[in-house]
Amino acid sequence: MRLLSLVLPHPLFSLLSFYATIQAFTIAQKRFPKTASTNGIGNAFRHALWCCFIIMYCSKISSPEKAVDFCKKITDLHEELFPNQPLETKMDLHNNKIGMDYFLELLPGIHRQFFEKGFFIDALIKKMEEAKILRNLDDDFEGYLVYLDEK
Repeated sequence: MRLLSLVLPHPLFSLLSFYATIQAFTIAQKRFPKTASTNGIGNAFRHALWCCFIIMYCSKISSPEKAVDFCKKITDLHEELFPNQPLETKMDLHNNKIGMDYFLELLPGIHRQFFEKGFFIDALIKKMEEAKILRNLDDDFEGYLVYLDEK
């Protein structure tokens, strides 16, 4: 019911979010086949990219503020509907926020209609160089992608 209450009032946002999901997953799997579907660094990239794409596509038909609000609601709901272990959930929510924050960081310099996928892919790959390993629920790595050490 919660999913329906979110997607029914926003059918275009919902379709664009689904498209963003497919795009982000495909790109992450292609670039990071070993870690995109695990809790590794590729997963961190995928979550941040996913949020950038959701906001980018939704901003083309509405305001960036509404797009960010919808992105936060749909990605938070995803974590609730498909629960993980607490540390995995913290990682996913953190990396989602990194993607949302990065989009908003770029927004003042670029009109929302001119955003492209490449703006995010290269920058998030660069952010991976400084990514931090999340070891416990108290860790706070504001501004950095995080992933779990899967050794």
